[in-house]
Amino acid sequence: MNDCRAAVITAHNQPLEILSVPIPELEPGALLVRMEASTLCGTDVHRWHGPLPSGDSLPVITGHEPCGTVEEINGARTDILGNPVSVGDRIVWSYVACGSCYYCSVALQPCICPGRASWGHNRSDEYPYLLGSCAEYMYVPPPCLIIKVPEEVSSQSAAASACAYRTVMHGFDRLGPVKSHETVLIQGSGPLGNFAAAVAKDHGAKQVLLIGAPAARLAVSQRMGADAVLDLESVTDPQDRRDWVRGLTAGRGADVVIQVANNQAVAEGLTMLRAGGRFLDIGGGSEKAEIDVARLPKEMTYMTIRSAEPRHWLQAIDFLASRRDRFPFEDMISESYELDQINEAMAAMASYKVVKAAIKFA
Repeated sequence: MNDCRAAVITAHNQPLEILSVPIPELEPGALLVRMEASTLCGTDVHRWHGPLPSGDSLPVITGHEPCGTVEEINGARTDILGNPVSVGDRIVWSYVACGSCYYCSVALQPCICPGRASWGHNRSDEYPYLLGSCAEYMYVPPPCLIIKVPEEVSSQSAAASACAYRTVMHGFDRLGPVKSHETVLIQGSGPLGNFAAAVAKDHGAKQVLLIGAPAARLAVSQRMGADAVLDLESVTDPQDRRDWVRGLTAGRGADVVIQVANNQAVAEGLTMLRAGGRFLDIGGGSEKAEIDVARLPKEMTYMTIRSAEPRHWLQAIDFLASRRDRFPFEDMISESYELDQINEAMAAMASYKVVKAAIKFA
């Protein structure tokens, strides 16, 4: 077997192509993984529409949320807990920081390492070719930390842990404790927002409020822990949305606001935060937000998040396994598609028809 099938972005805003891509020789310590599932992310859609501000060099295999079974290993490997990794193990794996720059070794902030490697944007015509998850096989570089997936976690949920869920875990690490009297407001009802609702509820928030759209996503938000939701498509006046939040918080505003929609939501979210509150900014995009600094809540704390550290992949998998009886994680995966249906899946994500789409592999 010298090649495998993969969904490749060959031109922005054009249908993805299913192409044959070489299966590379493995470096010492590298793995070849047979894909079980790849979930899609808003970033995949943005890159398809692209190019992203960071720039894209096409062609690329789309997808950066993989879960798969180890097919081949070049040498002995262990997982993040020090256990041996074997052919047949179902795994997810981390991004790679250089480990020696200022951000890695002094600041201890590997997520902003300038040499950090990630997936879903790497040229598919250059070694090691298979660095996107919408392919039958994927290459795992030697420095990646490996997390085994327990039987009770589905491959589709595990794949989502490789982006949305581990990023939320990173965010809550930065946020710190959520106290039992606190209200958490979440802006956004996509995968990040709905998983954040579950984590906020699990962390003991008094109430979890969520603003998003469309209604089908909000129904999932409520099953994932949101106590009250507001439909952006029905309540279009920002003042009405602010009044809704303040009406549920004794007029103060939320203790914590988590922005997981897009940059344009930041300015509105800040008007919903109480004085002295904490604002966690996870959602991205290319939009610009205009903020009146003079009107910021007094003594507030503003935090931004980029991706995650390897331990957050483990935290996400453990959360899925240990909280499976409390939250319906499978409801987050709205629809599954075959690899040949990649364009249908991407269109469903782009139109917000689904919370999260998954590419499944036989």
